[in-house]
Amino acid sequence: MSTQVRPQIEVPAQLKPADGRFGCGPAKVRPKAVEQLQRQAATFLGTSHRQSRVRAVVGGVRSGLSRLFQLPDGYEVLLGNGGSTCFWDCATFSLIERKSQHLSFGEFSAKFAAAAEAAPHLTEPEVIVSPPGTHPDAIARADVDVYALTHNETSTGVAMPIQRPAGAEGLVVVDGTSAAGGLRVDPGQFDVYYFSPQKCFASDGGLWLAACSPAAVERIEEIRRSGRWTPAFLDLGLALDNSRLEQTYNTPALATLFLLAEQVSWLNENGGLEWAAGRCDESARVLYGWAERTEWTQPYVKRQEDRSHVVATIDLDPGIDAVRVSQMLRLNGIVDTEAYRKLGRNQLRIALFPAIEPADVEALTACIKYVAERLQA
Repeated sequence: MSTQVRPQIEVPAQLKPADGRFGCGPAKVRPKAVEQLQRQAATFLGTSHRQSRVRAVVGGVRSGLSRLFQLPDGYEVLLGNGGSTCFWDCATFSLIERKSQHLSFGEFSAKFAAAAEAAPHLTEPEVIVSPPGTHPDAIARADVDVYALTHNETSTGVAMPIQRPAGAEGLVVVDGTSAAGGLRVDPGQFDVYYFSPQKCFASDGGLWLAACSPAAVERIEEIRRSGRWTPAFLDLGLALDNSRLEQTYNTPALATLFLLAEQVSWLNENGGLEWAAGRCDESARVLYGWAERTEWTQPYVKRQEDRSHVVATIDLDPGIDAVRVSQMLRLNGIVDTEAYRKLGRNQLRIALFPAIEPADVEALTACIKYVAERLQA
């Protein structure tokens, strides 16, 4: 039988947020969505994903995302199993013809570049690197057919505007994993915007989704016609065929689909992407403003325009151990404020996704202050 560990520092109940989940993925799932899943579980969970009940949910996700992102005519939403990590491998088989260019400015943007480098059927990619806490810019090249951008680097809390490189003719393929549904984006500036649902979309992982332009769809079909060998699980041509049937190639997690559909509907019903981004803006204003006013904290990302409004990284002075702060918060039911493990900084990393109430972010700052001051005493 487990016993509850009593915190060394007890945060007063009146200071605590109503919901203590601030993780950057898996992230907070709205309780009302879980309640809705429970109400419909008997007729949804444990059913065939190729039958109308589940396919209707998939269709609702696809149409709902088209509405959320205001996708132009001809754009299609694809989905498949495996998450964004899997999609990097899908892209090496089904989107990159010969050579890609990658902007690398953190753990996750670097991983797509590594996948392209390892693919034996592709030319060595061009990788443009900038230090963590910053982002580089893409450069148009005559021999590049895919420009791989990252809207929000989850490991560092850096966001970059999504724009087609001037004069570029290749596809613009954007990792929107922690940005999609929380940061503004113009679909005219990308050909593929891919993400997974365990962040702004308040669901679980294991699924990838991709909003694809007509040019991206044509590239997928061209590569399929070329006869390039592709494992079925990574074949975007098969994903395209199945998505048009409102299903995935192989069995998905039904609860993930249901929670995703609930979140997409919630965002659209409340005002769409502009409303969601505005909500994240408010949380960012609260958190970064507090960090700038407090003597022993500062935003890690120096340029204000590069600071993410969905994943915030806050440095603490060396005299305050961020690990201990997160440990004490966790014992008080305020969880997942730890820094990204490989960045190695004395900092907190806090999600500001749309499902997180801005009022809870404000309460979090009071809790951090309360714990830090007592650790210094």
